[in-house]
Amino acid sequence: MRRLLLLRHAKAVQDTGEGDHARALTGRGQRDAARVGHAMDLRGYIPDLVLCSNARRTVETWELVSPELARTPEVRFTKDLYLASPKNILAQIQEANHAVKMLAIIGHNPGIEECATRLSRRPVSKAESHKLEDMREKFPTCALAVLDFDVESWSDVSGGGILLEFLRPRDLAA
Repeated sequence: MRRLLLLRHAKAVQDTGEGDHARALTGRGQRDAARVGHAMDLRGYIPDLVLCSNARRTVETWELVSPELARTPEVRFTKDLYLASPKNILAQIQEANHAVKMLAIIGHNPGIEECATRLSRRPVSKAESHKLEDMREKFPTCALAVLDFDVESWSDVSGGGILLEFLRPRDLAA
């Protein structure tokens, strides 16, 4: 069994002239990231490995999520996830080491949303169907999709994931 956490970066400021890659988080984004990190910890969503876009807003998201976790996982910042397509995100997932049981990807839309949607199986319950509908409707900043795959290796991930949870900052108590 493999568990994948797909996290969109928290709310960022508009481009201030320094370029998209340098956009920082807003105050709301900072609060949301910490709250989502706390929720991840409470639910046991503590990855073995985090692959994070090297954009400022994704790095800052991780820097606010990580202190909330019971342990600090290995993290790799990569330009390969900056505005990555679903195909490129999947390639990163499939290259993960066999020893990694829970993998987190921190990235950007539309890639994160499209990847989560493509990797989700056809729902088998009303609850799963509602989660998928919510995710397809809008994958807001700092939202987290949690997918389980019944596979031996990350290289076997191509779809059919069970959408265990779709968590949005607004779903969490302030």
